[in-house]
Amino acid sequence: MPPKPVPTKAGQTSSKTPSRQRRPQKQQPAPLADRLKRLFTSLCAQVDGGHFTNAIRTCNKILRLDPGDRDALRTKLFLLLQTEQYDTALILIAEINEQCLFERSYALYRLQREEDSVQLLKEIKSIGKEAEQRGAMHLEAQLSYRQGSYQSSLDIYNELLETADPSSDEHADILTNLPASQSHQDFITTTFMQAMSQLPSSIASTLESAPPPVLSQPASILAPVEEPTKKPEAVETQKKLRTKRVPKGIIPGVSPPPDPERWLKKSERTSYTQGKKRRGAGGGATQGAAVGAESGTVSTAASHGGKTGGKGKGGKKK
Repeated sequence: MPPKPVPTKAGQTSSKTPSRQRRPQKQQPAPLADRLKRLFTSLCAQVDGGHFTNAIRTCNKILRLDPGDRDALRTKLFLLLQTEQYDTALILIAEINEQCLFERSYALYRLQREEDSVQLLKEIKSIGKEAEQRGAMHLEAQLSYRQGSYQSSLDIYNELLETADPSSDEHADILTNLPASQSHQDFITTTFMQAMSQLPSSIASTLESAPPPVLSQPASILAPVEEPTKKPEAVETQKKLRTKRVPKGIIPGVSPPPDPERWLKKSERTSYTQGKKRRGAGGGATQGAAVGAESGTVSTAASHGGKTGGKGKGGKKK
């Protein structure tokens, strides 16, 4: 007869038939609004922490989900200017359907395109808002300083200083840039003129009419001096000792050199001397003889003691 099947309890599977493993179900993607909310939360944390490169990547992720998001576009433009990617910023400004005159003018200023930047500043003054006009004044002062118009730069900074909040960062920036413009202007108006007045008239007239000097051979100043007689071995011997390999507290050339025999055993060193010999070693009787002698003396003493003891018991006291 065939064997009867073993009944199994409810909830248990038979050991003979393997149980089928359930495949994990694919999770549905989160809604677009939730994904954008998470990305904007991480974007704010990255901008506050100064991680601008990672923030640009987060902006790119947001723009993949929503290419027309104005906040992400403006934030990315700000981050590109902060990371000095001015060419990429100009490309992004061209893609945005906004003027962004100040950002474009600033990027052109940093790319050494001063004339284009000045033209945009004129448009900002005529059309721009009050906040943009104040930023344009700062940029105009920097352009004037770069172009050598120190007096106009000084006038703009003084005008901005009168209306700036003393507790703001703008006030600190103005106080930093103002002395630079003032020092250059003082040099042109006073220091340079005083130095020229102290020179003889013949030298002063030739200096004023002469063109600025031109270096005829600028490369000869930086030309290396060849030393064919110098051997490479001598150069190698003059190399400085690497200080990081010198032990702490050791001064090369001052501290005594280490012992050359420090890697040998103590018994193999020249300074090694054998210790003193053991006391009594090699002289007198052996240990057994000494014990025998001691036992002999003990036995004789005992025998004499017995005799004296016997006499003492039997004899009379004197």
